[in-house]
Amino acid sequence: MKQNEIKMAIIAGNTSLGIELGSTKIKAALLTEDFIPAASGSHDWESSYENGVWTYSLEDVWDGLRHCYRNLACDVLDRYGVELTTVGCIGFSGMMHGYLPFDRNGLLLTPFRTWQNTATGPAAKELSELFQFNVPQRWSVAHLYQAVLNEEPHVKNLAFLTTLAGYVHWQMTGRKVLGIGDASGMFPIDSGTCDYDAGMLTKFQEKVSSRYSWKLKDLLPRVLLAGEDAGTLTEEGAKKLDPSGRLRAGIPVCPPEGDAGTGMAATNSVTARTGNVSAGTSIFSMVVLERPLTDHYPEIDLVATPAGVPVAMVHCNNCTGDMNLWAELLGEFAEMMGIPAGLDEIYPAFYRKALEGDPDCGGLLLYNYLAGEPVAGVAEGRPMLIRSPKSRFSLANFCRANIYAALAALKLGMDLLAKENVQIDRLTGHGGLFRHAGAGARFLAAAVNAPVSTMETAAAGGPYGMALLAAYSIRRKKGESLEEFLSTRVYAGIKTVTTWPDPADAKGFEQFLKNFKAGLAAEKAAAECMK
Repeated sequence: MKQNEIKMAIIAGNTSLGIELGSTKIKAALLTEDFIPAASGSHDWESSYENGVWTYSLEDVWDGLRHCYRNLACDVLDRYGVELTTVGCIGFSGMMHGYLPFDRNGLLLTPFRTWQNTATGPAAKELSELFQFNVPQRWSVAHLYQAVLNEEPHVKNLAFLTTLAGYVHWQMTGRKVLGIGDASGMFPIDSGTCDYDAGMLTKFQEKVSSRYSWKLKDLLPRVLLAGEDAGTLTEEGAKKLDPSGRLRAGIPVCPPEGDAGTGMAATNSVTARTGNVSAGTSIFSMVVLERPLTDHYPEIDLVATPAGVPVAMVHCNNCTGDMNLWAELLGEFAEMMGIPAGLDEIYPAFYRKALEGDPDCGGLLLYNYLAGEPVAGVAEGRPMLIRSPKSRFSLANFCRANIYAALAALKLGMDLLAKENVQIDRLTGHGGLFRHAGAGARFLAAAVNAPVSTMETAAAGGPYGMALLAAYSIRRKKGESLEEFLSTRVYAGIKTVTTWPDPADAKGFEQFLKNFKAGLAAEKAAAECMK
């Protein structure tokens, strides 16, 4: 579309808007009728560690959303010379899982407990055995049941439990609903009914009914599939998002989703035998299944696409967080030497240098664990760099070891899918790890020994995927599935680059992973010694 055509589409509201609350940024993407990004906005934020809990305050949620939206509106004004007053549909997404419990008056009963927290081990273990279904520590039901086991006083006052995206949607529309992808990270989903598993709900209720009057089914948001009616923006919601009063109420709002679901939409990975890897502060793979797994594994979550199709998810808490700190340190050193360099210059150079490293990182071993990593059996994170006197300690090997470390835990879970003979026709990467020099795609291909694709739109990430889900709500044809909508109308002409595994890289990563597994004992010991 030409500049003036985009301007007229914005005035008419022929657009879709996605806003995602990620771990380090809140981002917004405004798409035109042909699904091309027309404007964007963002806001930096970060979690805080308070009283042993990783959290974000609700004040920070709303300050961040307003700042992000204001930046988007300013971008629209700067590019097209018009005020942003309406859109065709809005969608909100956010970090999956976690614990946001409210009482009957809508008051938050505890600080938001995010997915980063790994203090729900006993609850996750007991529920996994009860359900014969893997319940990870970060899932909402694990947080709830751990609060039950801890006999926390607030549990008796529970009236509503939701995720971050579900909370924002509730405040925007008054509707307590959730997209099925995000809901599948709260409580197990029955793919036949596309709702919470009734048998597991009964088993959970039997565990708590003697102590509490509430029923879990009543606490959870109603499950919706992509495209279903999820309400409209209320007057109060519009003012919360845009205090200037320019944004009009009455805009359709699509079902809220988690960052896994938006990643699938952003990479066209919603059909069986397709998958994607999202790599930022955390890293996770999503592989759409064509048949059930033969067993349940602590390392693999069973969740759903936004359309309700079963997905095997390998989620790792740590990815680029520690690497970001190293990059900042290198920036400080450059500044000290009189060569100021911003992160936009440091990151591309860092990734380019990694490509020069030895295939096995010269024997360097690095753990990037700022938080615990359940997939690797690590309860608490302690970032570590380990080398022997014989290791080839160079900048290139150091940079490469950082990227290998970001992929190592994911590889442990992906190996289990290979053991299950799960077939993957296409694996697409998106997120920060794939932005520079092709290093992320090249090393991921080596790690999983499979081709990895990146799309020209993948850098837009979660908010782009959420905006596509919003567009699907208002632009789909009668009977058109999400898979058809994305494949034939959104991605038909999108440029894709595919990276095939290099045998030397694959062999080098295999050696790195062997050292990585052997050194996990040292990583665990560090947590014991360094409190």
